[in-house]
Amino acid sequence: MTIAEQNDAFRAQLTRPLSWTQAIAGRAVMTRGIAAIEPERLARIMRAVETFSAFTSANDPHGEHDLGTFQDAGDHILWKIDYYADTSMTFGADDPRESFRVLTIMFAEEY
Repeated sequence: MTIAEQNDAFRAQLTRPLSWTQAIAGRAVMTRGIAAIEPERLARIMRAVETFSAFTSANDPHGEHDLGTFQDAGDHILWKIDYYADTSMTFGADDPRESFRVLTIMFAEEY
Protein backbone atom coordinates (compact mmCIF):
# COMPACT_ATOMS: atom_id res chain seq x y z
CA MET A 1 0.00 0.00 0.00
CA THR A 2 1.42 3.43 -0.91
CA ILE A 3 1.61 6.32 1.56
CA ALA A 4 -1.26 8.01 -0.29
CA GLU A 5 -3.39 4.86 -0.07
CA GLN A 6 -2.63 4.54 3.64
CA ASN A 7 -3.54 8.19 4.23
CA ASP A 8 -6.78 7.82 2.28
CA ALA A 9 -7.67 4.70 4.29
CA PHE A 10 -6.78 6.48 7.54
CA ARG A 11 -9.05 9.43 6.70
CA ALA A 12 -11.85 7.07 5.66
CA GLN A 13 -11.88 5.48 9.12
CA LEU A 14 -12.37 8.74 11.04
CA THR A 15 -16.03 8.10 11.79
CA ARG A 16 -16.37 4.65 10.27
CA PRO A 17 -13.70 2.33 11.71
CA LEU A 18 -12.47 -0.36 9.37
CA SER A 19 -11.97 -3.91 10.53
CA TRP A 20 -8.84 -4.30 12.68
CA THR A 21 -7.05 -5.91 9.73
CA GLN A 22 -7.64 -2.81 7.60
CA ALA A 23 -7.25 -0.09 10.25
CA ILE A 24 -4.39 2.39 9.99
CA ALA A 25 -2.86 3.37 13.36
CA GLY A 26 -3.38 6.95 14.38
CA ARG A 27 -5.68 9.54 15.86
CA ALA A 28 -7.52 12.62 14.76
CA VAL A 29 -7.42 15.88 16.68
CA MET A 30 -8.92 19.29 16.10
CA THR A 31 -8.13 22.81 17.14
CA ARG A 32 -10.24 24.69 19.70
CA GLY A 33 -11.90 26.63 16.91
CA ILE A 34 -13.13 23.48 15.16
CA ALA A 35 -14.11 21.86 18.47
CA ALA A 36 -16.31 24.87 19.28
CA ILE A 37 -18.54 24.67 16.21
CA GLU A 38 -22.03 23.20 16.25
CA PRO A 39 -22.29 19.39 15.94
CA GLU A 40 -24.03 19.39 12.55
CA ARG A 41 -21.30 21.52 11.00
CA LEU A 42 -18.57 19.44 12.65
CA ALA A 43 -20.10 16.28 11.17
CA ARG A 44 -20.16 17.91 7.72
CA ILE A 45 -16.49 18.94 8.05
CA MET A 46 -15.45 15.47 9.24
CA ARG A 47 -17.22 13.92 6.25
CA ALA A 48 -15.46 16.38 3.91
CA VAL A 49 -12.07 15.39 5.38
CA GLU A 50 -12.90 11.69 5.05
CA THR A 51 -13.92 11.99 1.42
CA PHE A 52 -11.47 14.68 0.24
CA SER A 53 -10.12 13.80 -3.20
CA ALA A 54 -9.23 17.14 -4.82
CA PHE A 55 -5.50 16.39 -4.89
CA THR A 56 -3.39 18.02 -7.59
CA SER A 57 0.32 18.46 -8.21
CA ALA A 58 -0.04 21.97 -6.75
CA ASN A 59 -1.59 20.94 -3.40
CA ASP A 60 -0.02 17.46 -3.15
CA PRO A 61 3.46 17.76 -4.71
CA HIS A 62 4.75 14.54 -3.09
CA GLY A 63 1.64 12.52 -3.89
CA GLU A 64 1.09 11.48 -0.27
CA HIS A 65 -2.46 12.82 0.27
CA ASP A 66 -1.35 14.25 3.63
CA LEU A 67 -2.83 17.76 3.38
CA GLY A 68 -6.11 19.17 2.17
CA THR A 69 -8.07 22.39 2.17
CA PHE A 70 -11.68 23.19 1.42
CA GLN A 71 -14.33 25.81 2.10
CA ASP A 72 -17.19 25.36 4.53
CA ALA A 73 -19.74 28.10 5.27
CA GLY A 74 -17.27 30.70 4.02
CA ASP A 75 -14.41 29.42 6.17
CA HIS A 76 -11.19 27.92 4.86
CA ILE A 77 -10.71 24.51 6.53
CA LEU A 78 -7.33 22.77 6.59
CA TRP A 79 -6.41 19.22 7.54
CA LYS A 80 -2.90 17.79 7.83
CA ILE A 81 -1.41 14.40 8.62
CA ASP A 82 1.85 14.15 10.58
CA TYR A 83 3.84 10.94 11.02
CA TYR A 84 5.27 9.72 14.33
CA ALA A 85 7.49 6.78 15.24
CA ASP A 86 4.98 5.41 17.78
CA THR A 87 1.98 6.25 19.92
CA SER A 88 4.05 8.39 22.30
CA MET A 89 4.33 10.91 19.45
CA THR A 90 7.78 11.90 20.75
CA PHE A 91 9.73 11.43 17.52
CA GLY A 92 8.87 11.76 13.87
CA ALA A 93 8.70 8.56 11.84
CA ASP A 94 11.61 7.60 9.62
CA ASP A 95 9.20 5.89 7.22
CA PRO A 96 5.64 7.25 6.90
CA ARG A 97 4.47 3.82 5.73
CA GLU A 98 5.29 2.45 9.19
CA SER A 99 4.07 5.25 11.41
CA PHE A 100 1.48 6.41 13.87
CA ARG A 101 -0.51 9.13 12.11
CA VAL A 102 -2.00 12.25 13.66
CA LEU A 103 -4.54 14.10 11.57
CA THR A 104 -5.24 17.67 12.66
CA ILE A 105 -8.34 19.54 11.48
CA MET A 106 -8.32 23.33 11.82
CA PHE A 107 -9.47 26.64 10.44
CA ALA A 108 -6.73 27.87 8.11
CA GLU A 109 -6.14 30.95 10.26
CA GLU A 110 -5.31 28.66 13.19
CA TYR A 111 -2.33 27.16 11.36
